[in-house]
Amino acid sequence: MTTVVLLADPPGAVAPLGALVPDLLSATEARQLSRAMLADVAVTVQRGEADLLVNYPADDGSVASGLRDLLDGAAPEPDSVRYEPQIGSNRAARVGNALTHLLREEEKKSAAVVDQTAVFLRREHVGRAAMLLRTSDVVLGPAPGGRVAFAGFREPIEFTDSYATPALATFAERAAAAALGVDFLPMTPLVERPADLTTALAVLAARRTADRRLPPRTAALLDGWDLSVAADGSLSRPSDND
Repeated sequence: MTTVVLLADPPGAVAPLGALVPDLLSATEARQLSRAMLADVAVTVQRGEADLLVNYPADDGSVASGLRDLLDGAAPEPDSVRYEPQIGSNRAARVGNALTHLLREEEKKSAAVVDQTAVFLRREHVGRAAMLLRTSDVVLGPAPGGRVAFAGFREPIEFTDSYATPALATFAERAAAAALGVDFLPMTPLVERPADLTTALAVLAARRTADRRLPPRTAALLDGWDLSVAADGSLSRPSDND
């Protein structure tokens, strides 16, 4: 079974959605959306039959406690969720330390990382990644803009600066340099930038029309804010015209 590291900010932090504040969301809305996406992604990982490890910023214990409170009420198997503090000065270092420890120290057959903004990751993607990792050394989930929504490994790569833009190409290059085979998941939207929010609304509307599964907490929030996509692709809200 693959262990998936969910790289989490403190529950309700603005940071993951800072690019959306204040032009598209208020700070309060960003905090609410951050919590909703974190919970939805955690549920997806567990329903994809992966072991969930929540990697959180080291602190005095309040972050870990807040995460447990959030996920105890959301995760299908809350007692099986692992919580460990992040180690490293930047994102690449934190990811590298967590995955290398799992693969080398704990001798996991495969380990992966997913960001809390990858709210459109589906349990089929998690299961597909686990299958691909039986024969491929590295499995990458592309996201728009050359980003990475999911990255799974059977062997560590050189993680230093691995998120250098475009991260997808950087990860693939590092894998090739280590003579590791790479496979890919389908493209998955992230929700981090203004254009991502437009995409998210369109995806939610399409999946709702097709009666397909939605990330429920995220969808409920965005529906309640009455955001809409204008003909020119811009976002609008009724309050914008008041």
